[in-house]
Amino acid sequence: QEQLVESGGGLVQAGGSLRLSCAASGSIFDINILGWYRQAPGNQRELVATIATGGATTYADSVKGRFTISRDKDKNAVYLQMNSLKVEDTAVYYCKARNRRAIRIRDLEVWGQGTQVTVSS
Repeated sequence: QEQLVESGGGLVQAGGSLRLSCAASGSIFDINILGWYRQAPGNQRELVATIATGGATTYADSVKGRFTISRDKDKNAVYLQMNSLKVEDTAVYYCKARNRRAIRIRDLEVWGQGTQVTVSS
């Protein structure tokens, strides 16, 4: 079964908003969602925002003041509220989690399938 599922992407005009969701199949004690990344065509995957278990957040300079990351611990979900979207925000957005029950190194990081965000001018 899939451990992480992203949703909420879509097509939006510049200046608009979208809210992305990342839902984990297990509890936060099993799967700890770390944050959001994005990857535009031809580019490397880049960090967008992180959220610690204690609530501390970080943001890429390019999204500061426009994006907000948050967590619902009961649902074990993390959200990314994206406001004032720009064309350059167009990318596939992925959430990343740590498998706290992983035994093998290759199982330590968990990625969702990604959700497409397209911002038009």
